[in-house]
Amino acid sequence: MARFCYNNGRIQITPSDACLLHCVADYMEMTEDASSFPSLIKLTEVYLLGIPCWSWSEIMSALRQCQDFLPSAISSGILDRIIDSVAGRITTAGVGDTTPSGSSPESSAFRFSCDTRSSISTRSGIHRAWWFEDLALLNTDMIQQVIASMVLQKVDNVMISRFLFYYLKCGAHGSPSEKRKATETAIDLLHSLDRSCVSCKGLFNILRVASSLRLSKSCHGRLENMIGSQIDQTTLDGLLIPAPIGIGSLYDVSLVLRFLKSFLASVGQASMTRMKRVGCLIDSYLAEVAPDPSLEPSKFAALITILPDAARDSHDAIYRAVDLYLEVHGELSEEERMKICYAINHDMLSSESCMHLAGNPKFPSRTAVQALISQQSKLKSLLQNTDSAPPKDSKHKKNRFDNNKLDCSTDNEKLSAQLHEMQWRVTELEKICKKMQTQMAEVMKNTISNPSGSRSLPMLCSRLIP
Repeated sequence: MARFCYNNGRIQITPSDACLLHCVADYMEMTEDASSFPSLIKLTEVYLLGIPCWSWSEIMSALRQCQDFLPSAISSGILDRIIDSVAGRITTAGVGDTTPSGSSPESSAFRFSCDTRSSISTRSGIHRAWWFEDLALLNTDMIQQVIASMVLQKVDNVMISRFLFYYLKCGAHGSPSEKRKATETAIDLLHSLDRSCVSCKGLFNILRVASSLRLSKSCHGRLENMIGSQIDQTTLDGLLIPAPIGIGSLYDVSLVLRFLKSFLASVGQASMTRMKRVGCLIDSYLAEVAPDPSLEPSKFAALITILPDAARDSHDAIYRAVDLYLEVHGELSEEERMKICYAINHDMLSSESCMHLAGNPKFPSRTAVQALISQQSKLKSLLQNTDSAPPKDSKHKKNRFDNNKLDCSTDNEKLSAQLHEMQWRVTELEKICKKMQTQMAEVMKNTISNPSGSRSLPMLCSRLIP
């Protein structure tokens, strides 16, 4: 700075030196009023007018100089001008270009190095554009400034999100606190982008390392929010996240429940296609977590009931998962079994599942009765619809109706036979219930007449009292 001022600004300096001098002059308030010499700020401003003509390497060098004087670079406005130039060149060059626009003829060496590397690479598993490596060398504060400007200039959000994933994987190094700051900054920036432009797989990769970095609660919540809002794009393997240390269960079911709450809050009822996709995914997840002997009944029931019935075409998969859960958790009380079984919508079970449930000893008797009644109701409705079908009195269709009449009669006979069989099963169950109620009444009479010999009643009997 002293050499520049002594020569009255007549020595040749590089663009990065001009940025450095401008920041120093702003910091030291070197205006015309403070010195008999011309203002250093005005002298360096002459060089800064040429920013649009600087090469990409000169721009990046100046940007790195500004990192050391970030407050002065911001207050003087020079940082905004350089960052705008960076974002503008990225926008103008596009994804497929291998060189940035606005490079001066003096930067031939840089252009050659840019030409020799691929504009898009997948060696690291991330699509990499030509500018990724250069920006990844910047510190976290500067990354935040650059990305904010790129968002304002409508740079493709897909490329921005890919760069942030690349930055976390290849550029964010240092102490644990520095890595935590870089990760939290990247999450905040990803949260500001269009959700459809952010890779769900990339978010899961961040989530896997987030626990070791001890992110802030708010930042972790934003990460879960982004994943949950597009959970329909993930796979079963993505959801099978091990539970934190200290929790007995194998998988982090609470985390998946939070994902689903975020999904329901974001998708609403507008997209049934996405809702059904998530329903199918959760059915597969239920089958995986059901054998976990440490999974609490309340969490298992919450997994079943959190999605609306519209998310599924059938509850057969839920029935199979509940059947497996009850088999592994044979120590559950009758009340806990009933809470889980209440989550099954019997009207959405197939005939085969209903019949299997009715004879399944792992399910409470009351659930079996409900399944039979539901199946009986569906058969009655089907028979009524068949009998009340409007007659086809058209002369041209009479022959076809006569030919199909025998087939309809045969189907009705089969349905009637199934209905009678189910009615018989319901009658038998009702007889058992009445018998148990009679036995219960006798035990209660004996208990009243002989208090000293009283004992507790079976739970099932107490639940059968009208």
